[in-house]
Amino acid sequence: MTTHVLQFVELSDSERKAAKPLDKLGKGDHVEVNVRHKSGQDQVVRLPPSAAALLETALDHLLQGERIAILAEDQELSPNDAADVLGISRPLVVHHMDAGNLPFRYVGKHRRTKLKDVLSLKARTDAQRSAMEALADDAEDLRRRYGV
Repeated sequence: MTTHVLQFVELSDSERKAAKPLDKLGKGDHVEVNVRHKSGQDQVVRLPPSAAALLETALDHLLQGERIAILAEDQELSPNDAADVLGISRPLVVHHMDAGNLPFRYVGKHRRTKLKDVLSLKARTDAQRSAMEALADDAEDLRRRYGV
């Protein structure tokens, strides 16, 4: 049985309409979350500023209709989960692993890679893609201007 560690959360249209956006947090603002348990007991959780900023960002994305996932950078991912993060196929992730572009380890017969390594690969491939697009634009400009 496969356990998916990459779990996305999204709000339904009705949940988005019912939710109120959080005002932009200012310096010195304090955030408290009020939790009402099934038993009826209330609990107040005070968030440090960095956690409040994370909550603000996550809520903004959810209210815009986007799906979000929160993971620790040392979280290990399966090739399927890495493929979801990278937006490529699982076989291409395995190819990157075999080529040495994506560090991994075996857990039994299964490959696992760390999220921080997946994000590093994504940054490198995004930079390469941007450079290739810039080269293509330059070549097209040269062709248009000089017929080269």
